[in-house]
Amino acid sequence: MGTAAQAGGGFAAELKGNSLGVGMTDGMYRIGIVGAASLKGKELADELEDSLLAASDIVLFDDEDATGQVTSVGDEAALIHRVEAGSFERMDFVFFAGDAEDTRAHWQAARRIGASIVDLTYELEGERGVLVRAPLIRELSPMSQKRDMGHPQPRMGPNLETAAVVAAHPAAVMLALVAARVQGRIPVENLAATVVEPASEHGREAMDELHQQTVNLLSFQNLPRDQYDAQVAFNLLPSLGVSSKVKLGATEERIGRHYTQLGGGRLPPLDLELVQAPVFHGYVASVLLELAEERTALEVETALEGESIDVVAEESDPPSNLSAAGQEDVMVRVRGGGSEAGSRGSRAGAASRRFWLWLAADNLKLSALNAIACANELRRLRPRGKVQ
Repeated sequence: MGTAAQAGGGFAAELKGNSLGVGMTDGMYRIGIVGAASLKGKELADELEDSLLAASDIVLFDDEDATGQVTSVGDEAALIHRVEAGSFERMDFVFFAGDAEDTRAHWQAARRIGASIVDLTYELEGERGVLVRAPLIRELSPMSQKRDMGHPQPRMGPNLETAAVVAAHPAAVMLALVAARVQGRIPVENLAATVVEPASEHGREAMDELHQQTVNLLSFQNLPRDQYDAQVAFNLLPSLGVSSKVKLGATEERIGRHYTQLGGGRLPPLDLELVQAPVFHGYVASVLLELAEERTALEVETALEGESIDVVAEESDPPSNLSAAGQEDVMVRVRGGGSEAGSRGSRAGAASRRFWLWLAADNLKLSALNAIACANELRRLRPRGKVQ
């Protein structure tokens, strides 16, 4: 539906470049997006237009309520079709980005016709032959893992027996990326993170309820509680009501589980707390990094530098939900965490084993970019320049 954009920096560079050994003009694929009207589905469609798969034929699907809507893929208008049993004929890739129920109902139909499946809903996690992946984190790629003798350590990646791939949770990708980057240069003993959950991670309904709660509070009206079963507006919560449709505890467990699975034993242990905040968009996280040996903040910043991470100097404005919106990289600010490093810690000052990292990332963009990276990883298993 378009032409591939020129390679850029950060995550996009990996998707637009030739790092996967596949040329920019391998031919057209046929791609389906189920849940195209969702926040993740819309972001995914837009990012596909700037990826290695940009020349593909992209078909949008959703449930009956969204059928017939006119939306856009990049700069082009596109119609959303109703998803049904015969929707996936001749599809090479199918992304599930909407409701978990739609994924459960239709993924086997996509599998039967031979499509490569990428799940952004997490519904397929735990199914036989389904892997949790984050190819964006190069430090955790199979060939980056070495045995003590310097030989590549085999690690399970997608193969012809893979039934589907679950794109790892964006918060897990954030934390694993930072941990892997530092760990590759400085020994890390432990990571403790408080992650702030945005409403957009749970779809339009959660965003609408947060908005309506805010409006109703300012006008002294009763609050809608269908999604959260709690007052989220102007509030911070470590747990939600018993009838909440947003399962904060389950999300916290998923982030920790994905972090562990992505690391494959290579990442430092993670202590995690997830907090629901009155935030519409973007993840932020406060991370306490404990090293095995004393280093300065400048050394930690140097260890973090590289693609996919934007290290923000302390004299600059700190990363935030707003500054991360639309950005491809995870934004990170470092300051000393030990009393010996001073109240804020000098970049080149006293050494410490403990450092505070302040992270921010666009959750929808990170999810979309990671899903496309998963598809590019699966693409190596498909014949080139041919629609199945």
